[in-house]
Amino acid sequence: MVVTDLVVITGLSGAGRSQAGDILEDQGWFVIDNLPPSLMPKVAELGRGPGSVTQVALVMGTGPYHDEILPALSAVRATGSRVRILYLEAATDVLVRRYESTRRRHPLATDRSLADAIDAERVLLEPVRAEADVVVDTSDLNVHQLRDRILGLFAGEVPESGMQTTITSFGFKHGLPLDTDLVLDCRFLPNPHWVDELRDLTGLDEAVRAYVLGQPGTGEFLDALGTLLELLLPAYVAEGKSYLTIAFGCTGGHHRSVAIAEEVAARLRRHGFQPKVSHRDIDR
Repeated sequence: MVVTDLVVITGLSGAGRSQAGDILEDQGWFVIDNLPPSLMPKVAELGRGPGSVTQVALVMGTGPYHDEILPALSAVRATGSRVRILYLEAATDVLVRRYESTRRRHPLATDRSLADAIDAERVLLEPVRAEADVVVDTSDLNVHQLRDRILGLFAGEVPESGMQTTITSFGFKHGLPLDTDLVLDCRFLPNPHWVDELRDLTGLDEAVRAYVLGQPGTGEFLDALGTLLELLLPAYVAEGKSYLTIAFGCTGGHHRSVAIAEEVAARLRRHGFQPKVSHRDIDR
């Protein structure tokens, strides 16, 4: 038996790699920090013999071996292990503030400014980011929110399809979600905010749900979207995609997007998927 679940935590220095590793370690994962990529295939063999380890997280940063990460991952995948890449990033100004507050030295800041070092690392790691299964921007996340995000990604059971699907709602006035694959705009539907008896409710309330789903354009939209997802989701699974996030947006993230997200999730469950549902701005 070999390691069945391997997560590689990588990304920009100061974006939260070590914290992410600590979170998984608290969940019982075997976590290794700063492992040379060439040793990754050996790690995949940890599951052999007594006292085997089946869940391993590798925390990997920028170093002399950064260009060996992707070839090493290919070698590990060849062993049959499930390999996922979590890439953490943050805005340059946020990373500058974090370094200034901790007085730590950036690994690439030997002969350049801190901001230039961060930008250089961003370019250096772009090939790894392009291969990541999920990218998380930690700019606006505190330690508790990061923990919730990591647990949501890795603490649950692996879906039978092999792909974890997340449906989320949001409000455009609060900004686009940063780590999403598909964004759909629900603002073409009449806004329940302008109906007095619905204004203080949300899309989780039956009255709002009935209002949104009862609009003339809603059924046609959901049917067309269902046809599209019936094509896309099996194709993503066949390609080995580990995560898919579909975001539905409306103005404030309270009514239309919430109701539509819940309805789409229900339809996906009828097709054998087990999507997780979140509503980013419902309490704002």
